[in-house]
Amino acid sequence: MASKIKLLIVDDEERFLKTLTQRLGLRDFDVTPANNGRLALDTAEKQKFDLALVDLKMPGMRGERVLELLKEKDPYIEVVILTGHGSIDSAVECTKLGCFGYLQKPCETDELLKVLKDAYQRRVKKKLRLDEDKMQKLLNLATGESPLGILRKLRELEDKG
Repeated sequence: MASKIKLLIVDDEERFLKTLTQRLGLRDFDVTPANNGRLALDTAEKQKFDLALVDLKMPGMRGERVLELLKEKDPYIEVVILTGHGSIDSAVECTKLGCFGYLQKPCETDELLKVLKDAYQRRVKKKLRLDEDKMQKLLNLATGESPLGILRKLRELEDKG
């Protein structure tokens, strides 16, 4: 069986962090929660992550800085901002810093899974330098599959790479 996708979730709202960790843990993710930016960065020094889901507004270190430092450490990590305090200006700033997506809380699980699937797909493309033909063949094999099914196939492809 393929290994799980390693996901770092950074959010200072403990209840939200726990709920999201449990939900995504049931869906092929190896989830590591962090309730602040410093803990997230310390954790990322010790282990590799495929994806990160980062809250924007947190005490101490803001999400933009966490995003920036995660991307400096690992250019292949894809970061999605999930915030209840978003604005167009912050979305533009985060995009410039390299975030993959920018979602508003509350966010439906299916929408979040789709964005994580797309982010992971981009990670695999970058990491393995897959050309579009190979990726299209994989996606054709996955036609009709759920975002979760596509995530599984992408993970298998990365494990083989």
